[in-house]
Amino acid sequence: MTDIPDWTTNTEWPTDDPTTPQSEDTPGAMGETGNDAPPELYFGSTDEFVREFVCPVFRRNVGEAGRAEYRWSARWWESAEAVIRLEAMWRSWEHHRLDPATGISTWLRDHADYHLSVLLSPTGPFAHSTDSASVTDPLPYTAPPLGLFSDVRTDPD
Repeated sequence: MTDIPDWTTNTEWPTDDPTTPQSEDTPGAMGETGNDAPPELYFGSTDEFVREFVCPVFRRNVGEAGRAEYRWSARWWESAEAVIRLEAMWRSWEHHRLDPATGISTWLRDHADYHLSVLLSPTGPFAHSTDSASVTDPLPYTAPPLGLFSDVRTDPD
């Protein structure tokens, strides 16, 4: 045999990585909370999801036409289409992260890949953006106006 640990039976998953599957013993994991309450959200708003996950994870060479193949706007929240797509990505990510087997893979294929291809397209909602970043940098980000995206974990209305 080998000395490689069996990760399929390890219940000591780190909890600080949002893409790390949770064990069935973890409160809120797999939709099981013991009191039929919905699992706690990892991110509290679309803004937090974009700031803490999308921008640092999905690094692309973005910029104006002639400089880069992709477009992104640091002020993404000014585009209704972008907000709707990023909200859909966030909500579906919150659902799929609870599946420790193929949840994130399914989310990437069915949600992230689809919506990001539209958002980053030179003909998408950021077509006229001149914000730029290289593949070694997070996507550009500017904070939205205060109160535009409330944390639904603490302010459910």
